[in-house]
Amino acid sequence: MRSLLFTLFILFQFSAFAQKKCDYSSNVTDSIGTYKSTKEYLMYERIFGGNSSYIFFSLVNADGTPYLQAQIAHKSTDFIKASCFDSSSKIYLQLLNGKIVSLVHTDNETCGTMIRVEAENKNTRILTGDFMFLKGSFEDLKASPVTMMRIKYSGEMQDYVLKKELVSESMKESFFPENYFMDYIHCVE
Repeated sequence: MRSLLFTLFILFQFSAFAQKKCDYSSNVTDSIGTYKSTKEYLMYERIFGGNSSYIFFSLVNADGTPYLQAQIAHKSTDFIKASCFDSSSKIYLQLLNGKIVSLVHTDNETCGTMIRVEAENKNTRILTGDFMFLKGSFEDLKASPVTMMRIKYSGEMQDYVLKKELVSESMKESFFPENYFMDYIHCVE
């Protein structure tokens, strides 16, 4: 009996700490409605030569509707070509268990913003898009890590391999992109 209670205690502790604490950048409730947004989380980073690329995710719940906000940033000393999101844009997430989860872009066409940072002598292009979860995708994302991501822009597709642990060169922090949804999707349910 004592070992049964100990086992139940351990299982409870394991399940209680399986999800990460929700850390919101916005959490507003007013007469218009509610809006919650988790802090941006680094999912992908590539730095090579004078070029760098970053993909950040944040989970949002606006008036009970959860969605994913993706922000893609490129920095370069050269001109950066525009990548756009349109009504046919999607994010495909391949899970470790073999399933593929699709997220659909919600807005009209957007090509982001180009900013010149004179102090660094670099161009920066930032593209932000909101993607809706399809029915049943929450359960799949909670159950298995994400190993690969494909982003369908308006004119091209790009694949990104997600790491189990990403040690950011620029931010000097560790991130765990494979487990992002398993750890944080409960924050917007």
